[in-house]
Amino acid sequence: MTAPVCLISGVGPGTGSALARRFAEGGYRVALLARSEERLAALEKELSNARGYRCDVSDPGQVDAAASAVERDLGSPAVVVHNAVGGAFGTFQEIDSQVLNRNFQVNTMGLLYVARRFAPAMVAAGKGAFVATGNTSALRGKAGFAGFAPTKAAQRILAEAMARDLGPKGVHVAYIVVDAVIDLEWTRKRWPKRPDDFFIKPAAIADEIWHVAHQPRSAWSFNVELRPFGESW
Repeated sequence: MTAPVCLISGVGPGTGSALARRFAEGGYRVALLARSEERLAALEKELSNARGYRCDVSDPGQVDAAASAVERDLGSPAVVVHNAVGGAFGTFQEIDSQVLNRNFQVNTMGLLYVARRFAPAMVAAGKGAFVATGNTSALRGKAGFAGFAPTKAAQRILAEAMARDLGPKGVHVAYIVVDAVIDLEWTRKRWPKRPDDFFIKPAAIADEIWHVAHQPRSAWSFNVELRPFGESW
């Protein structure tokens, strides 16, 4: 039997790379979408069953081209994880409106472009899973997150609309809210005095997404929240 395909958009050094490793370990052929050719090449070298495709998900033409290449090289994905993210800090008076729009194009429109491209094949097959990664900003608009939170809230609502549409057709859509600081090189530098258990591990996020993507049809989740045990919420 041919191994199933998982497509991951926004493959960065944290969650995206951890997802690639988790699904590769689980027997999937993994299609990696990112803007960094260097990162894609490194993961291709590390994972024998992964293949990278340079793609900016805010550009529907690039999404369509990458999707066609994935289908040609690997086949239609059984699982799609939209992990691409654009973010910026600042109050509503401080933010650059163009930056806010750019983040909306990546976070919300990118989800739309990727979903529209791959959902029809899943519906035709009567199965599949589509997971979008989000964070606390999808649920609340704190003052300093005005350049980011509106786009993640819109992303979550779009994912919910997708779930209500695609669920009855056999396709599972879920939204993962990561209420935590992800353990990355730059976050460690920003919070140098925080203990290890302050950070959420990318591999732990990937494990939960794997679980959600493989839930039985009788017990599908949509909104899933992840946070360290000591997180105040």
